Amino acid sequence: MNMQAMLAQAQRMQKDIQNKQKQIYDTEYTGESQMVTVVMMGNKKVKSIKLKVNQVENDDIEILEDMIKIAFDDAINKIDKDVDTKLGSYGKQLGGLI
Repeated sequence: MNMQAMLAQAQRMQKDIQNKQKQIYDTEYTGESQMVTVVMMGNKKVKSIKLKVNQVENDDIEILEDMIKIAFDDAINKIDKDVDTKLGSYGKQLGGLI
């Protein structure tokens, strides 16, 4: 393969990676637990948090804190899975650079 063809292929790959990253960043991911729903954007910025307060009593603050953590982790795991699905093949092609 000549150098021009390799450069053209690299430019196409870069554009494809940028498009997929934009898709991920523009996607909303919802993480849920029993008492909490967290919506995050693909760049891992929080868009909203919903609490099901009718299920929370004063003594349950610690449980609620755990439920918030679970919902955040759930949303982040969904983002990471989507990144791996959409961009994982490029990381393998580039020796794990992504």
